[in-house]
Amino acid sequence: MMRILVVDDEKLIVKGLKFALEQDGMEVDCAYDGEEAVNMIRVHEYDIVLLDVMLPKKDGFEVCSEVREFTDVPIIMLTAKGDDMDKISGLETGADDYMTKPFNVLEVKARIKAICRRTASKSSAKNVIICKELKMDCDDRRVTIAGQEIKLTSKEFDILKLLLGNPDRIYTREDLLKKIWGGDSPADARTVDVHVRRLREKIENNPTEPEYVFTKWGLGYYHKK
Repeated sequence: MMRILVVDDEKLIVKGLKFALEQDGMEVDCAYDGEEAVNMIRVHEYDIVLLDVMLPKKDGFEVCSEVREFTDVPIIMLTAKGDDMDKISGLETGADDYMTKPFNVLEVKARIKAICRRTASKSSAKNVIICKELKMDCDDRRVTIAGQEIKLTSKEFDILKLLLGNPDRIYTREDLLKKIWGGDSPADARTVDVHVRRLREKIENNPTEPEYVFTKWGLGYYHKK
C-alpha cells in the first residue's frame, strides 16, 4: 500500500484528494501548513508527497528545500499559478514533478503511479530494502527509520540485512554464526543473542513487541513478512 502525504491549506482540495486516493487503496495523511508538513515527513516514511506552493508558516519551496536535507521522498508541487518561474523554482528546490490547479484527479493518480514506478526501479538498482519506516541502503551500509539515521555495527547491519532480505525464513543461532561470523569464528550462540538484543534496542520502539526482528522460541530469529 502506497502512503501519500497531501499538503494544502485548502481543506476542500485535501478532502477531495484524500477521498480519491483512498479509493485506489492508498493510505493518505494530510497537513495544512508548511511546518506541519516538514514535521510529518521527518516522522513518517512516505512514498510520495503532494505539496502545494502557497502555504502558511512555510511555503512549498521552503518545505521542499528543507525536506531535501534529510530525505529523497518524491515530491509533486501543486499550485494555482501557471507561471513558468514557479515551475522552475519548484524543480530547483528538489521537486520531482509539477501540476497546475485546477487539475484532473485521474492525472494526479497517473503522475503518482509513474513516479512510484521510477523510484521503485531506482531503489532496486541501488540495492535498497524498505520495510515500514525503515530504509536500508545496502551499498552505503546506512539504515534510517522515519528519516533518522540509526548507527549499527557491521555485524548488526549484516544480521538485519539477512533477516529483512529473507522474510519468514527462520535462522537458528548456528545459521547466523556461519553466515555472519563465518564457520571458523570462535563466537558462540550467546554472541548472536547479544547482537540481536542490541540491534533491537536500536531499531524497535518496543523490543518486546518488535516490528522488524522476531523470535521463534526454541528455533531462532526471523523477519515477519
